[in-house]
Amino acid sequence: MKTMRIWFGCVAGLAVTLVFGWSYGLFAALLPLFVLTQIDQWNAGILIQLLLGIVWVSIQVTFIVGFFQPYPVLMTLAVGILLMVKCIAMTHKSSYLFGYTGLLIGSILLNFGSFNSFDIEEFVMGLWASALVTAPIVAMALYLFPEKPPSPLVSISSSDATEQQKVNASKQEVCTSTAEERKIHIRNQRKDEIGRVRQAALGWIIAMAAFILFQVADLSDSLSAQASILIVLTPMTLIGSLGAAKIRIIGTFLGCLAGMMVQLSLYTLSNNGMLFLMAYAIAAGIFCKWLASGTIKASIGFSAMSALTVPLTTSFVPEQQDAFFSIIYRFSSIFVAVIGTSLAIWIGHHLLVRLIQFKEPQCN
Repeated sequence: MKTMRIWFGCVAGLAVTLVFGWSYGLFAALLPLFVLTQIDQWNAGILIQLLLGIVWVSIQVTFIVGFFQPYPVLMTLAVGILLMVKCIAMTHKSSYLFGYTGLLIGSILLNFGSFNSFDIEEFVMGLWASALVTAPIVAMALYLFPEKPPSPLVSISSSDATEQQKVNASKQEVCTSTAEERKIHIRNQRKDEIGRVRQAALGWIIAMAAFILFQVADLSDSLSAQASILIVLTPMTLIGSLGAAKIRIIGTFLGCLAGMMVQLSLYTLSNNGMLFLMAYAIAAGIFCKWLASGTIKASIGFSAMSALTVPLTTSFVPEQQDAFFSIIYRFSSIFVAVIGTSLAIWIGHHLLVRLIQFKEPQCN
């Protein structure tokens, strides 16, 4: 049923954008998809955190761009403070979604809001509208395709297995000495205060580097590349980011290939909204199946869905402009951005490991 919920959410979101003609309707398709991959039952906390994160960072960026855009130094300082707060929020599980939403949306708004050709008010209004329709779409998906309750036998066996795992874990903890626990600590992937400081610093360095790069270079048409930088940064660790980079490239390739097939299959019938929506729904079916698996395929499926959705909702105009070259440019820009980000994360990680170190307590 989870596959059906995810599929319904993204297709319903795209249908809403087609009905109302939103310029940035990609968020109406991707936000429900993102939420439905995280939950199996109604969870108002995630939706509230997502909505508040989007609204709050939009207000913050609007004020920063409006007041500090004529003063580059002051704007850079304000952006640095904003991004640091978001990165610190990402190091805590309870506020991770709030921080990541602010980092992703805030970076996009900051980078593109500085260009005169970019209408930040239209983007913010479209983003808010997409966030508002996410809740009813998610609720409808959960109502139409509810999660089946587990059978009693499965519940009993799973509870017994859980109790046995707890007993084994407690025995293992008793048999393990404090000295051995210190050796198990992987120095470069710490989960304590030192690890959180390194994660926040790494995220801030990469986010600020992306902001400065997009300000110095004229990259106003590289929305996908900039979003990929922050998506690769999501794990906040070297190993996790390298894995995310591989997944991002594979998923983007598959999504771009599916987008090309949608456009070629419709050909002259692409101006028909129903046929366009049906073609999108068929292409999204496989990726939604992967998203429901909860494995590496889920990450590939999300990258593929974003690669499928963005060009078809932003660059594709029936009978006026096709998305073929936009899809090719999207893949090439994402590939370059992911490789460059991975290299920057590798350098930043090793630099922070040397600068922020933990002194082991000496035993008498």
